[in-house]
Amino acid sequence: MGKFVIKTTSTGVKFDLKAGNGEVIATSEVYNSLASCKNGIESVKKCCEGGIEDQTVEGFEVLKHPKFEVYVDKKGEFRFRLKARNGEIIATGEGYKKKDSCLNGIESVKKNAPDAPVEEEK
Repeated sequence: MGKFVIKTTSTGVKFDLKAGNGEVIATSEVYNSLASCKNGIESVKKCCEGGIEDQTVEGFEVLKHPKFEVYVDKKGEFRFRLKARNGEIIATGEGYKKKDSCLNGIESVKKNAPDAPVEEEK
């Protein structure tokens, strides 16, 4: 089972969603406060049921928020970002060499996030 891990950084607070094997499958922006970070986690839990908008396909269908967006970054790697109902990015995935791997990352978020416990890193 996955878990959200909250970390304090030099500039604020962020979270990582980790799979049961400890791999990071999604990460957040840096928030100004712990409360804002926890709100971000709740937003991911609620919004991870969204559809997948594959922006790597010509003429892709634009979906309503919340949604996962799959895109190719400047390095040519496949990435995803989860957008909330208001269109804000609330979590992002790492770069993947293959689109199937990126899609598997999204499925892992969908599977792990809804019931994942929240831990604060000491």
